Amino acid sequence: MGYLQEARENHVKKKVEEALRSKMKQKALKECDVLCSKYAECARGRTFSVVWTCRKQAKELNSCLHQFTNDAILEDMKKAYMAEQESKEKNQ
Repeated sequence: MGYLQEARENHVKKKVEEALRSKMKQKALKECDVLCSKYAECARGRTFSVVWTCRKQAKELNSCLHQFTNDAILEDMKKAYMAEQESKEKNQ
């Protein structure tokens, strides 16, 4: 499959992509809830010292979030959305 054809198949409107990104982020935060809580607990009552005091928790949280928020996952979500739209069009 050529690059242009693949690009056309995965193309979605900007608003749809923003909605998919938002959904992806919400899922990531839900999946990484325990690590979010650990980081929030570490950061509570701190200002500048958060950077070095909570470095371990921040790295763990970022690593977890990255598992659920990357370009490959967004592309999969776009493909699923496009397939859903195509099936809706066929059923009409």
